[in-house]
Amino acid sequence: MGIIKLTNERAWRTYIGGALIDELHGKKGMDGHFPEEWIMSVTECRNAGRENIKNEGMTRICKTDEFFADFIKQNPQTLGSAHFEKYGANTGVLIKLIDSAERLSIQVHPNREKARKYFNSDYGKTESWHILGGRKEDNPCIYLGFKEGVTKKMWQEVFDRQDIEKMLDCLNKINVKSGETYLIKGGVPHAIGAGCFLLEVQEPTDYTIRTERITVSGFKIADEMCHQGIGFEKMMDCFDYDGFGLEKTIEKYRLVPKKNGNVTSLISYDDTPYFALVMLETDGEFVMQKSDIFCGLYVLDGEGKAESDGECANICVGEQYFLPSGTEVKFMAEKKLKIARFFGPKA
Repeated sequence: MGIIKLTNERAWRTYIGGALIDELHGKKGMDGHFPEEWIMSVTECRNAGRENIKNEGMTRICKTDEFFADFIKQNPQTLGSAHFEKYGANTGVLIKLIDSAERLSIQVHPNREKARKYFNSDYGKTESWHILGGRKEDNPCIYLGFKEGVTKKMWQEVFDRQDIEKMLDCLNKINVKSGETYLIKGGVPHAIGAGCFLLEVQEPTDYTIRTERITVSGFKIADEMCHQGIGFEKMMDCFDYDGFGLEKTIEKYRLVPKKNGNVTSLISYDDTPYFALVMLETDGEFVMQKSDIFCGLYVLDGEGKAESDGECANICVGEQYFLPSGTEVKFMAEKKLKIARFFGPKA
């Protein structure tokens, strides 16, 4: 089939941002409640109060307007036989661009054990952040993992008081810079700070448990958006209360890139079995060899051509593609290309 171009779908969120995503697409940047672009998405947004908006965040095939999820169900062979045998007609992965004009609310996602127990889902929400940059007026940071000494009882008390400053003080604050990659396992509390622009690769769910009842910009968060329908008592059971100091936290969650020529491995199956991410950079020609599993591509910078299955197409920054298993692609850069390549779970 060759490479398949996908639409750029935005998702409504409780926090404000999105201007840098607009600018990536060559538009005037405007912040609002659509601060995320969902990539190769077979997952629908979970937003209390917006249940009437169907298929929000779900990617479509360009030109045909067919949902990517429906295409996969009808063409499961494109995933590769090993993947299909293990996971069925589901990519098992979701990718996002996130641009935060404000700090996101403190949150956690269930690991697979809690996802099965509370959400009847085979997938939890282990995720990863690859920092692309940030806003010049901010000093981008993230909040990640409990500090030593934080207990479930303590966390429950600060939640009941809605003591936001104390909540933030319970987490490790890490200043981040472009090129860094962090792996956040299900159960680890976290928050993206103001001014972060990042690429997120995650399991394909939208189970986001929030501990703040109001966002930084004053948006009131409904109870359902906090506990995701499982209730406040059960939501506290989704946190991993193991705590570490700052240095140990960075050592535990920041991944070390491995560069090999034009390709840099950012997340491998040695880091997590749930997904993988590599970065391709070329200012000339580069052949991406065939793989027996599918992958996705997102052009982060540059322009050029991609030749596959006897066809040649122009590619440029802001475009996303699905590559069926067995697809070989030759890239020819006219302006230095930087392309993120992501994979689903280990098959």
